[in-house]
Amino acid sequence: MKKINNLIKLVLFCGVVLLSSCETTNVDITKNPNALTPDQANPDFFLNSVQVNFAFFVEGFGRTGSQMTRIDYMSGRDYTNAFSPTSFDGRWSSAYRGMLLDLKTMNSLAEESGLTHHIAMGQVMQSYILMTLVDFFGDIPYTEALLGGENLNPASDSGVSVYAAAITLLDSAITNFNDTALADPELDFFYDGDWDKWIKAANTLKMKAYMATRLVDGSAIGSFNSIVGTGNYIASTADDFQFNWGKNVLQPDTRHPAYSASYTTTGGGRYMSNSLMDYMAGTDPDAYSSPSRFDIRTLFYFYRQVSQTPGIGGEPADEEVLECGLINPPPHYAGYTYCGVPKGWWGRDHGNDNGIPPDGFLRTLNGVYPAGGTLDDLSYDPQVNGDGNGGAGITPIMLASWTKFMIAETQMIAGEIPTAKTTMFEGINMSIDKVINFSPKTDRYNWIFGNGANPDDPLDEGPNLALESDYIDWFNADLSAEWDAGSTSDKWDILSMQYFVAMFGNGTDAYNFYRRTGYPTTLQPNIEPTPGGFIRSFFYPANYTNTNSNATQKSGVDIQVFWDTNPASPGFPVAN
Repeated sequence: MKKINNLIKLVLFCGVVLLSSCETTNVDITKNPNALTPDQANPDFFLNSVQVNFAFFVEGFGRTGSQMTRIDYMSGRDYTNAFSPTSFDGRWSSAYRGMLLDLKTMNSLAEESGLTHHIAMGQVMQSYILMTLVDFFGDIPYTEALLGGENLNPASDSGVSVYAAAITLLDSAITNFNDTALADPELDFFYDGDWDKWIKAANTLKMKAYMATRLVDGSAIGSFNSIVGTGNYIASTADDFQFNWGKNVLQPDTRHPAYSASYTTTGGGRYMSNSLMDYMAGTDPDAYSSPSRFDIRTLFYFYRQVSQTPGIGGEPADEEVLECGLINPPPHYAGYTYCGVPKGWWGRDHGNDNGIPPDGFLRTLNGVYPAGGTLDDLSYDPQVNGDGNGGAGITPIMLASWTKFMIAETQMIAGEIPTAKTTMFEGINMSIDKVINFSPKTDRYNWIFGNGANPDDPLDEGPNLALESDYIDWFNADLSAEWDAGSTSDKWDILSMQYFVAMFGNGTDAYNFYRRTGYPTTLQPNIEPTPGGFIRSFFYPANYTNTNSNATQKSGVDIQVFWDTNPASPGFPVAN
């Protein structure tokens, strides 16, 4: 509650800073009459603004990464045109004209006052921003950026040099966190002034950088394992690096962005991924009575407003709200889910760009985790703004469960298959524990899974279904058997799919993993049979290439970032 109230006060106080950070059009620096200037502000104001903008930045790119890897639904049958250059104008401006400039200004003030912890927090966020921009775009301005009138057309630096600079920033942050500051930040929305946890976050972001570059740096795995050997990284959910959203609707809106987009007066505003829901619901349509790899997290990730999907699983079709329920799957969809998932998991297929029918109170919504929506307790009630957890969700940035999957990846590379399996299941169960304990469960959920009395009849104390713990045990047993029976390639598919499930809420690292390994090979293909080559990097934002004489727009989206040395697209990854 303290963090939520602080967030409201912060955004009200420095709203002009937030607005000025999001409405700029290029990377050159000009004086904004609505923004704070060094003689009007102190380092806390700049740091507070950066923390909030950073959460939106992570959320935005995390969703794009999720769309590329079927964690979220992507509209757009042709990969070249699925995301236009203008799609990223706001994020580019927020990075350069907003956060990076604010941090530069803050540092000049903080250094004079010995505020080393202010500087360190900024360095961690800056490193993440820089690595993310390279991951999505490739070479970007860095050394010549933020020079104001000295250089209005900054040239790009190589991705490899920007990554190296990001790692150096993380090393400097660790040094600064270990230093004694003359004063600490007024607000820390991530760790509330626990500098030991900040150091773990910095080390874990270094692990992320080493893992991303392992194909081009022969020492990367060794550097990764050296950090693992220290134990000084995010290894417990208590140390998870995440941003907490609130429930306030107006002035300011502090709700999770996915919640505000899904829980509206006219119903759902986003579609969920059929591909992910189909995978998580398991291999048996009758998931509750005879579950086969049914993942209990499904009920926390997704909220179903109806109990059945028209035209799917033997249900009557309804052309008005789900036209594809009347259509046979395209030939290249043989073996993949198409149109929807039985029992009310109603989303869209990868690349579906059809118009929007009147299904706002029918389609599946974001659930309670991580968006702060409604827990699926099989009540199937239409949802509107304010329902569920009111938007009090999180944006995950780096979680302990994710580090387990990174470690498992190194073990798979080393041929340590049994050890990788153990580590993977540690990550899976960390994720399950975090998700199912994210917020209080409804009385109906507790009754259904044998943890309480029927809320409609207090005398009925018998469980409606098996215990929640039974479903978790069955899931682990099914997945373990699937792993043991599979080839090495099958094991990579399982590892990657479970990694993607755990990354629900931020798919940036899923997008990196997919380009780095080519797994999973089992992802639902684009609904268009010939969508073109997979997006290996995105077009540069229009407000960068249109205003910078040293910037050249890419010829296509098949240009690979420096750490991606895999075969060209189309053809890689094979699921596209």
